[in-house]
Amino acid sequence: MRRLVAESSLGIDDLVAPLFVRESIDAPVPIASLPGVSQHTVASLVLEAKRLASLGIGALVLFGVPTCKDPVGSGASDRDGVVQIALRQLRDDLGDEMVLIADLCLDEYTDHGHCGVLNDRGEVDNDATLVRYGEVAVAQAEAGAHLVAPSGMMDGQVAAIRAALDTSGHDDVGILAYSAKYASALYGPFRDAVDVTIAGGGDRKGYQQDPRNRREALEEVRLDIAEGADLVMVKPALAYLDVIAAVRAAVDVPVAAYNVSGEYAMVVAAAERGWIDRQAVALEHLGAIKRAGADVILTYFAAEVAEVLGG
Repeated sequence: MRRLVAESSLGIDDLVAPLFVRESIDAPVPIASLPGVSQHTVASLVLEAKRLASLGIGALVLFGVPTCKDPVGSGASDRDGVVQIALRQLRDDLGDEMVLIADLCLDEYTDHGHCGVLNDRGEVDNDATLVRYGEVAVAQAEAGAHLVAPSGMMDGQVAAIRAALDTSGHDDVGILAYSAKYASALYGPFRDAVDVTIAGGGDRKGYQQDPRNRREALEEVRLDIAEGADLVMVKPALAYLDVIAAVRAAVDVPVAAYNVSGEYAMVVAAAERGWIDRQAVALEHLGAIKRAGADVILTYFAAEVAEVLGG
């Protein structure tokens, strides 16, 4: 009876698994602050993708960890960069069995840890960064990405990427825009996962959103849709359920939400101490994100929740 009258339902089809691929390793490297998550080799990444597909998960989002970094994040658009190599192998082995989403940003590849190119004053140069984003998008599309996911929160990023993709003949590659990405304190474990440290102890408040604002998020979402975004995302998820609900009410495109690393790590840490039931809380949290209006949920719980939902 409870299932019959449930007002929302979490399904395997809602889940996207974030995965990390690291250059110059010969075995997966566990991420201490994300228990159960590893930096993969290309070979182990493919095996994990196949396992996820066998559980019914239809999409993954890929993050790269390069060996060498430089001021402009050259590895992000290098044909032989780690993500491009991994995408080609995934497409060869999986074809269209899974939707391959490539995170599109520069922070993993820059030696200063910012999401864009810096000017002479050490500030992110929005327009110069857009040029780099276009180059990265084309490289990812050519390697086999079905969707590119710009996460840098630069003004005009969706329009620049759409133009670059269309001009290069990749008009069938979609854009999942990180449209409402907040300057959150919940990203710590993720930065461990991609080996990112912001130079000089800086932050990203100059281009990520103020956690106190909701109307601003709606405006950012509208701008991205006007520029050609196919899906829009709110990040983080749990601390911004009101934003997810507001975005869902305001737009007709699919809405994604990222259940971020800090949200995952807190549940895992508490469960390891016996304070909460890990599985029950994971399902409750993801159910809340779904109830708020998310059509797509990026979560490190994807595999274990798919096992539960799949019976």
